[in-house]
Amino acid sequence: MTQSDKDLRSIQEARDMVERAHQAQQVWASATQQQVDRVCEAMAQAAFIGAERLGRMAAEETGFGVPEHKKLKNEFGSKYVWESIKDIKTVGIIRGDKAEGIIEIAWPMGVVAALIPSTNPTSTVMNKVLMSVKARNGIVIAPHPTAVNCCAATTKVMVDAAVEAGAPPGLVNCLTQVSLEGTQELMAHKRTAVILATGGTPMVRAAHSQGKPAYGVGPGNVPVYVDRSADLEKAAKYIVGSKAFDYSVICATEQAVVADRPIARRLRQLMKSEGAYFVDEVQADALRKTLFRPDGSMNVATVGKSPQYLAGLAGIQVPGQARILVASLDKVGRDEPLSREKLTTVLGWYEANGWEAGCDRCIELIRFGGTGHSLIIHATDEKPVMAFGLEKPVFRIGVNTMGTLGMIGMTTNIMPSLTLGPGGIGGAITGDNVTVHHLYNVKRIAYETSRPPEEAFRAGAVPAGPVYGPSPDELEAIVREVVQEVLRA
Repeated sequence: MTQSDKDLRSIQEARDMVERAHQAQQVWASATQQQVDRVCEAMAQAAFIGAERLGRMAAEETGFGVPEHKKLKNEFGSKYVWESIKDIKTVGIIRGDKAEGIIEIAWPMGVVAALIPSTNPTSTVMNKVLMSVKARNGIVIAPHPTAVNCCAATTKVMVDAAVEAGAPPGLVNCLTQVSLEGTQELMAHKRTAVILATGGTPMVRAAHSQGKPAYGVGPGNVPVYVDRSADLEKAAKYIVGSKAFDYSVICATEQAVVADRPIARRLRQLMKSEGAYFVDEVQADALRKTLFRPDGSMNVATVGKSPQYLAGLAGIQVPGQARILVASLDKVGRDEPLSREKLTTVLGWYEANGWEAGCDRCIELIRFGGTGHSLIIHATDEKPVMAFGLEKPVFRIGVNTMGTLGMIGMTTNIMPSLTLGPGGIGGAITGDNVTVHHLYNVKRIAYETSRPPEEAFRAGAVPAGPVYGPSPDELEAIVREVVQEVLRA
């Protein structure tokens, strides 16, 4: 089969699946809340039961991460996500009543095109399917080419459970003939209503270029500032554990420590006791050349790998018990490749004297590839915590928690999700953790207030406008005239 044949088959499969999802969604749009919740609970339970098998498939197929950790992420993407959205109303009247003067009604979007990354494939499928179906949408999964089989297997588990629980066949689908052309056809198809894009920057940019609503993610060059007031034992344990989790493929994982100088030496010792190996400058230079290409792009062969595997590629020696590698750095930007996002077990290390200097360094790191995403701070002094929260150009600030688990909502009260928006400053439509609320529209029945329009205007419900415009009395007369004209019409 030639490449053109594969592309054509991929395009046709995308068209067929979108049409199939559209037909099923037309039926599903009339489902009751009870029916919706029964189907979603069945899918969540089936995915949870298959978490270990599907996690192992993901690790074996992609070559990224740790099977046991992918199992935990699958449990998060299924049961944990479901628990967070199960009580949310998505059918009919969701808020308000006539007495309040406004009634809000949930309305599904239609068909969701869900782009899936190779780093977190099975857990992201679970997450997106549950959110979409809960909001009464159909969905077509578009896997990364290196994660087709595990994504298809995950989708089948959820489809079988959904149909058995009463969902119309065709509501949930997964492309198996994957190509760039097929994915583009899926996003551009007239039946596709919204795009959920989780993955690399080029894919997310493509999603945003389709002229459709799109929720995309951004890179997460996440700094972790450790203040002199921090619980250092906890900070060390959390930083090393978070960076080592699934070999650092979650975009909210810490990428560089910024240590307050008075506690830097002690933090370094504590991190070593947790399995952090601090490389020397020769080793750091070997890692620079191994992790990144000359143009600054990431070497995919190093993504989601153990320290020992990376050492082998770089031609250096590291201890067998090392959980992560840490490189001491003194600058941020193109001249320091290790100051970039590193989706693997390598962490940068900076020192700064005082939280103000730490704040400046963190902003440097965020602006060098992580604008809008996340930041972690370890401190018991609320002053730097609030300063970081107010000043940093990110939409998730984790306090005394792990970046990996905290920012996806497992160890914090952030809404659980594996799609983390970086907001307008990061090139996305939202800075939220994307969840079911983002996948339905809201209709509003609005009753006229008890006050006549001219009285409401006088009370300040309508702005008076610039001082050079009509006077308040003139505006009131205009309002009264418009109302009467509308009534006559």
